[in-house]
Amino acid sequence: MTAATVESQTVPEPPKLHQPKRALIAVGEVVLGVLLVLVAAWCWQRGVEHHSYSIPDREPLGATRYRGNWIGAAVALATVAGVLLLDAIRQVVLAVRTRQPEDSSDEDFADRDSFGQGQGQGQGPEPQSDGAPTGGPRADR
Repeated sequence: MTAATVESQTVPEPPKLHQPKRALIAVGEVVLGVLLVLVAAWCWQRGVEHHSYSIPDREPLGATRYRGNWIGAAVALATVAGVLLLDAIRQVVLAVRTRQPEDSSDEDFADRDSFGQGQGQGQGPEPQSDGAPTGGPRADR
């Protein structure tokens, strides 16, 4: 029983790019992002308080009090809303993007290598057989 037994292993199928349900996920993320921005604005308003103190024979003295917990919550909510917006953009791209077929039968691309150049095209000028230098500094200067 020292030999390892190999059972049938199933390789998971790679995720498909064109999945229209991702568009629904993106819409949900955008709606949630908008709600988070509204809640962030409410938190920011709760975090900033303006006070006015009246002084006899003078203009009223104004003061602003900032509450860090509300402002911090507003910043955190706005950050999460931004991340949701970025993910919604990614979901939309994945919902509409399609994968190119791997075995293209198009004649224009049939003789192309992995760098997009043809077999024997784009290789530069053919070397000269008369022994003349090609490129580099000119010998006649």
